[in-house]
Amino acid sequence: MKNFLTAVILAAFIVSCSKKEATSTSDKTDSTKIIDSINVARTKINDSIKSKNHFKDFSGSHKFTHNSIKNSGSVNFKKIDGERDHYDVSGNISSGKNTVEIKGFMAVVSDKHMNFTGEITDSISANDNGKPYTRKGTKTFLSKDGGKTYRLQDMVNGSGFVEYIDIHF
Repeated sequence: MKNFLTAVILAAFIVSCSKKEATSTSDKTDSTKIIDSINVARTKINDSIKSKNHFKDFSGSHKFTHNSIKNSGSVNFKKIDGERDHYDVSGNISSGKNTVEIKGFMAVVSDKHMNFTGEITDSISANDNGKPYTRKGTKTFLSKDGGKTYRLQDMVNGSGFVEYIDIHF
């Protein structure tokens, strides 16, 4: 009798643990469509957040100065579409034979720091008779006055002279 009872319990256990019907593929399709629509909505929200500036907007033309040039020039910041705090930058200063030209990309990384990637070329007649000096690569502009003026931190030129290249906002 014990063997018979054990066999019945074992059979009931095997039947209860067997696989049920497979779920229909139409249910899977519907859930995939729902997940895809949720992902599209999330992407739109994330893209709108990504494109907004984290720091103030620097777009427009600003005063550009060099300590050895009496006149000031201008530098133009053009916001890059779909990017947060990134700008295309170009500008120049000129007075007689003295010139400074800036062209590249600016990323605002904090309230006090901007990282510039590109070229800054200057030709100052008092330095090596106006021999052009080019700074290439990524350079930092730092503000110590709350964002009114940003100064290039790579101050020593190829002749060993200190230059103050500033952008005023």
